Formats: sequence, structure tokens, C-alpha cells
Amino acid sequence: MGRVEEFAELRPLLFSIAYRILGSVGDAEDAVQETWLRFEAGPTRPRSAKSFLSAVVTRISIDVLRSARVRREEYVGPWFPEPLLADPYEDPARSAELADSVSTAALLLLERLSPLERAVFVLREVFDFGFPEVASAVGRSEDACRQLAVRARRHMRAGRPRFEADRREREELAGRFFDALREGDVDGLQQLLAADVSLAGDAGGKAPQLARSVVGAEKVARLLAAVFPAMARIDVTGEPHVINGRPGAIFRDRDGRVLHTLGLDVLDGRIQTIRLVLNPDKLGHVGPVADAWDISRELKESRRPVE
Repeated sequence: MGRVEEFAELRPLLFSIAYRILGSVGDAEDAVQETWLRFEAGPTRPRSAKSFLSAVVTRISIDVLRSARVRREEYVGPWFPEPLLADPYEDPARSAELADSVSTAALLLLERLSPLERAVFVLREVFDFGFPEVASAVGRSEDACRQLAVRARRHMRAGRPRFEADRREREELAGRFFDALREGDVDGLQQLLAADVSLAGDAGGKAPQLARSVVGAEKVARLLAAVFPAMARIDVTGEPHVINGRPGAIFRDRDGRVLHTLGLDVLDGRIQTIRLVLNPDKLGHVGPVADAWDISRELKESRRPVE
């Protein structure tokens, strides 16, 4: 097998590692491309391409994450990971860990870790790398990596919900949610929402967004029932789609361009969190991006009474 074929076979794994460390599709793709360039330029073939390439993409991702964290401190409004429509890496033996680790809630928990803790957790807990490989990847001793793993697991467990719905329950609840959303059914929506449900949007100052997070079943239900049917009247459509391994939807304008994504977190039989990603910089990989400001203006015009 040549280098090109060897790299192509491992590319899904490398992207999946980088995305979980970075929370960005674009940055993960750049990290994978830089990994290829270093692999291609290497004078000798490594004994284990998987270990070598995983180490390289991890180191690149750590460096990118450190600089990204400075930018995130100045980010306008809530910051959410870029929506991932499908994880390219599959491993039947670790399907549960892979699916859970790519959820938006898990990625936001990973944001609480240091870059080194995050990398160690991803390699060890998600992809089951041995500590010798983890140590090589992050440039620390095995003992140090074990300590980093312990701290990372403790932080992650402390922030996780105790009882999360299984896939079938999530999908059934999401179907009812989107039916009620299309109909503008306030009562129907409210019955599906947790009492302390929160609705928040990541626009990064580059698209219209909520002034703040909206909390509470009644407030969220009324807002959703007012906005989404009105959007439908100007030909904005919602396409149900898995977002980061959880139920969600992609909303498009009349020309099929992406306006935003919507993702749901389900807990104890109710929708706990609704997250919108509206920042156009985070949507380019989903498809051509709509002008959200134009949509907002058209929406306001449509609500004006006819004289």
C-alpha cells in the first residue's frame, strides 16, 4: 500500500480526532491536510502509520486549539461547535463512545478541559489508544497522561446528565417536536419541553440572533410558535437531519441555501436544550449559505399589517 492509499484509509479517523479536539469542521479539515503534507514530506515511512498520523494530527490540533481559545474569549454571544452532519469514522466496537463524544453537549463539556486534557481524553476514552501512544502524541510521559486522563474523566462525568434518552426515544420526541413547530402549536410544544428548557443561538455577531438565551417551557414554546411558522410563510423550510449525532434540522431559504441548523438535547423524556447555529462562518460545509439579514428583513416585512 502506498502513502496515498494508507493516508486515505486513515483519513476518517484523523478527521474524527481533530474535530473532537477542535469543535470545528474547517479547522479539523485543515489539520488533516497539514498532517498529510508532513506525512508526504517525511524521508522515511513510519513503522505504524496509524500511530504516527494520529500523533501528528493531535499535535497540530492542540496548537490550533490554543490559538482558537484566545479568539473564543472575544467571541460575540454563545459559542457552539460547528454542526457535524456525519462522523466519517466508524468502529462498531466503540459506536456508543463515538456517538456520545460527538454530541454538542459533550463537545461543550470538552471546552472546559485544557488542550492537553482534551487531547488525552479524546485519544484514550473515545478512540481507546494505549497510554504509550497517547504519551507519544501529546509529548508527555505515560504517568503524566494517566493523571491528565483522570482529571479529564472527572470533569466530564461531573457535567454529564444522569439519564439521557436512547436513540429511539430521541427520534420519536423530535418528530413530535417538529410537527408542533410547523403547526405553531404552543401547547403541543410546551408539553415536549422540560420546565427549565433553554433556547440559545450562536451567531457570532454575523447574523441576527437572540439578545440572550430564552429559558422556560412557556417562553420557549411561545417564541418558537411565533417565529418558525412565520418563517415558513416566506418559504424557509426545515429539513430534519441528525446534527452531531442527535436529532436536529437544517433550515434553508427558498433557494435551498442554509440559514441555520437546530439541534436538540433530550433528557428524561423532555427536550432540555435547543441550540441554533446561525454564524455563516460555521455553515459553509453544510451547503451554500443564505443571507440571514435579508431573511430577517423579509420576515419583518411579512409581519407588517397591509394598509
